Amino acid sequence: MSAKTAVVTGGSSGIGLETARALAAAGCRVYVICRREFSSPELTVLRADVTDESAVRAAIDAAAKEAGGVDILVCCAGFGISGAVEFTEGADARRQLDVNFFGMDNAVRAVLPHMRSAGHGRIVNVSSVAAVAAIPFQTYYSASKAAINAYTCALANEVGPYGVSVTAVMPGDIRTGFTDARKKSAAGDDAYGGRIARSVAKMEQDERGGMDPAKAGAYIAGLALRARVKPLYAVGFSYKCVCFLCDLLPCRLRNWLIGKLYAN
Repeated sequence: MSAKTAVVTGGSSGIGLETARALAAAGCRVYVICRREFSSPELTVLRADVTDESAVRAAIDAAAKEAGGVDILVCCAGFGISGAVEFTEGADARRQLDVNFFGMDNAVRAVLPHMRSAGHGRIVNVSSVAAVAAIPFQTYYSASKAAINAYTCALANEVGPYGVSVTAVMPGDIRTGFTDARKKSAAGDDAYGGRIARSVAKMEQDERGGMDPAKAGAYIAGLALRARVKPLYAVGFSYKCVCFLCDLLPCRLRNWLIGKLYAN
């Protein structure tokens, strides 16, 4: 049996890089799509910005041509912004969705013709626990991840009859460069009584003490290689419990608890 071919977006750092490494260690031929200069002996790098639809399609077509197809797509590319909705610039909000959601969509639409014609494929979209536990002052990030969950569930039914399975993975707090790369805005913090700064500081403290990204990457790679998958997975026991509670609790109570943690 020949090795599987995987494409990982955002594969030059953080969860994306660890996922790519784990797939390579499992015997996959791995291509990573990223914006910056990057080299690794175990990975083939394709330079593209996920928001550039034509560039992403060209990169995935090149990988498919060279490898004879694409068996796995893992969409990891993303970043975060924080701040109050009232004081967030529209351009920043749209950029958040453009990278996290439409960047994923660009990669998925590029790979689907290859997978559908081959009659098999696995797509893994990296979402977040924030998709089900929406975080105040990270509203647009939460919205982008909730959109990924909805997209994944709908797409799974569209392409399932053609042998293509789709799942979304919801990590929680992970120790990566994502924290320092977050675009933070304290605009309006005086009007909001310092709550913006307190909320973001709490989140960043949690992230810096979070899961090792290698563990998250190994989990995601395992899902990418599993025979069958569900539409949604949380990473780690504690976050599985969080997602279970979010499904179980009335919306009003759930939102009150999140507010006590991140909106005071």
